[in-house]
Amino acid sequence: MDKTHSRDGTLIAYRRRGEGPPVILVGGALSTAATEAPLARLLAPHFDVVTYDRRGRGSSGDSGPYAVEREIEDLAALVTAVGGRASVFGVGAGGALALEARAAGLPVDLLAVYEPPYTPSASGLQYKACCTSRLHRLLTTGDRAGAVELFLSVTGVPADMIARMRRAPLWSDLVAMAHTLAYDDALLGNGAIPAARFASVTARTLVICGGSSPTPARQSTRALAETLPRARHRTLTGQTRELAPQAMAPVLAEFFGRDMYARQAS
Repeated sequence: MDKTHSRDGTLIAYRRRGEGPPVILVGGALSTAATEAPLARLLAPHFDVVTYDRRGRGSSGDSGPYAVEREIEDLAALVTAVGGRASVFGVGAGGALALEARAAGLPVDLLAVYEPPYTPSASGLQYKACCTSRLHRLLTTGDRAGAVELFLSVTGVPADMIARMRRAPLWSDLVAMAHTLAYDDALLGNGAIPAARFASVTARTLVICGGSSPTPARQSTRALAETLPRARHRTLTGQTRELAPQAMAPVLAEFFGRDMYARQAS
């Protein structure tokens, strides 16, 4: 992996694939550059695709204390590394980071996000506050596995599947990144869509949800699309929070300016 330094000196590890207009993929909670690799490989025939380990994960550093501004600076360092401008796709909390970065003035040409976990309801905001409190309590007491389990249960993973995951080799990798769950939580603030701040997100934006995702997630993405000045909403039939790269790649290829499948067919 290549390395670059963020403004505060933190080392950020990233990987580039392909040639063409630069597209940066921003992973969600507990993800690394490897998580986004399957989608990157599908996009690489027509784009210069960048995947990276967000701070505190994988091969990247983690200078403290954490602030959302530091993650925006990490993304800014990557934009500089690819020539000064890029398009960005963010998943989950990575979508919130992409939006915050564009609101802060990063030179993002086109922006696409998949189900940033904001909430449109009062009950959702109360639940988010409760989860934030529990998460910080678990991390403060050193219960990293408990923090991962909390996140998985909140995102709808059944208890029996979590039990199986705890016995799998990947569990230790998730626990190693548990502290970054607080980073993703901070990116979402109190959970409400920051409409006033996002009014400055003037880049063309595609807000995407899965047709089989929970109703609150689908409602939230529609509310987000209505908030952004130049956004349109799209639902991917049959998709859930566990997004299939094969379903997302043609959507992003078309939105970012090159329909790879049409070109291959011709």
